[in-house]
Amino acid sequence: MFFLKNNCTFLFIVLLLPMLCYSNNYVSRVSYYTTTDGMGTPSGACGYGDYGKDVNNGDVCTASKRLYKNGAACGACYQVRCKDKELCSEEGAKVVVTDNGEGHGTDFILSQRAYAKLAKQPNKAQHLFAKGVVEVEYRRVSCKYDGGNLMVKVQEHSKYPNYLAVVVMNQGGATDILGVEVFEEETKEWLSMRRAYGAVFDLSNPPSGELKVRFLTSAGAETKWVESDKAVIPAQWKAGITIETDIQLS
Repeated sequence: MFFLKNNCTFLFIVLLLPMLCYSNNYVSRVSYYTTTDGMGTPSGACGYGDYGKDVNNGDVCTASKRLYKNGAACGACYQVRCKDKELCSEEGAKVVVTDNGEGHGTDFILSQRAYAKLAKQPNKAQHLFAKGVVEVEYRRVSCKYDGGNLMVKVQEHSKYPNYLAVVVMNQGGATDILGVEVFEEETKEWLSMRRAYGAVFDLSNPPSGELKVRFLTSAGAETKWVESDKAVIPAQWKAGITIETDIQLS
């Protein structure tokens, strides 16, 4: 009897876990967009380029204006599941925000690949695609990447030495990047970069030499600056290079 009782308790906990995981959820609708390979798009509003196509194995999404927050939501991770128990899995899909967009009362438009993962089984996905828009529950979750370090890419529109634009990528945790500053060695001051759009920050006439960079981060109620102990951007920086920092956000 003791063995049976404990097994029943274990079964109850297992069945309850999905409900507990979504206890702090929000209700909305999602749709999907198509690409030739079902992945993301390199032209998303976050400015990620090819990274926005392939990150999280192409399980990406747009965010509505309400969630996009003028680009602060770029790189945020959400767990999304649809509510039709006949068609939808308990786990749903984990997606990364790489673009801004909405329609039909949606908060997210998922890549085709991510939308298919909402289905309970692969053969159920066609029914979700036929619907086009589905009711969902969603919640913010922590992002985790291989290596885990925050990365900075010198955007292609940068022109050495007069104009520097960077894209912030691989932000771990449930963290938003609110601001970016570079350190000017001559004046011993931090200079603010402008959020040009999405995850792209820029600065005209940046300081010369190697540049230390710091990031204003927000996670829940906590807002703080984080910085590397060493220079992030090399003195002879070039458009297109990607630098891995020693910063991990969690």
